[in-house]
Parts: sequence; C-alpha cells; structure tokens
Amino acid sequence: MIILIDQDGVLADFERGFIQAWQQRHPDLTPVPYENRKSFYIREDYPPHWRDQAQALYTAPGFIQNLPPVPGAIEAFKELLALGLDLRICTSPLTQFENCVAEKYLWVEKHLGRDATNRLILTKDKTLVRGDLLIDDKPQVTGAAKPQWKHILFDAPYNRHETQQPRLDWSNWRN
Repeated sequence: MIILIDQDGVLADFERGFIQAWQQRHPDLTPVPYENRKSFYIREDYPPHWRDQAQALYTAPGFIQNLPPVPGAIEAFKELLALGLDLRICTSPLTQFENCVAEKYLWVEKHLGRDATNRLILTKDKTLVRGDLLIDDKPQVTGAAKPQWKHILFDAPYNRHETQQPRLDWSNWRN
C-alpha cells in the first residue's frame, strides 16, 4: 500500500508558522485565528489590503524550512513506516517557488532524516501521482487525471464543510 502524505498543513504546521511570522512582522495587526479560517488559501482569509503582506510572509526565505511539525505528525509518520507501509510525502510547491522547493527538502531532512528526502514527491498535480491513499488538508484535490488514490481529508477549520470524505488528524489516525 502506498500512502501519500501532504507536507504543508499535515506534516508541517503552516498555520502555526504563519501566525508566528505575522505576529513578529505585524505586532499591531491581529492575525486571523486558526479556528476562524474559511479558505484553504490563507491569503483569501485576509482583507484584500493585507493579502500581499500575508503572501510575503509565506514566500520569504526560511519560512517553509522553519515551520514547526504538526503535533503528532512526526511520531505518526515514523510509526507508519515501522509498520512497513510505503509512505511518500506528496507536496505541491508554491507558485512563487524560489525558496519553497529547496526548503521543503530541508524541512523533511530536519524532521524526518536525510533518507526521508528520497520519499519526497513535488508536483503541482497530485492526481498524476500513483498511490492508494492521499492524506491532504486541501478540501478538493483536482488535476489532469482521475486519481487512483482515495482522499483522506486531514482535519482543518477551512475544510470542515466537506462531509463526504473520511477525515483524520494525528490524534485519531489509528482509528
């Protein structure tokens, strides 16, 4: 069984990293609280006049590389590997990819070890990647092909309107 696991929002805590960066850069502006998020794309949850500032934070050098892990993600990943499952980190680079691509590799190496970088798949179209399951926080994963994998929705406030897909988080993944 091949399990594809998204990186940002599933393994790497994009939300916590963003809020910390926002508070450092804009201490006078309150960030949108995680539980109030409505859109998968974080910049869309901000007023139009703040969107460029939001994007500047997550495309800045060091942002992706320094994201903290999602609580429980590293332990779950290692436990799934120990069970003999074939795990792949299937992640999409940002459109403004200059810092993002290398930093995704650096993040995986830092938190999962150098060997885990061999499990990293970077693609703008996850429907083209073969697998049995895709664990992803994006509510709808679309692309050029009909996916071979089943989408398991990783729980987040901005995807709770989706009720058709099975969902999990790292606190309940064994169920």
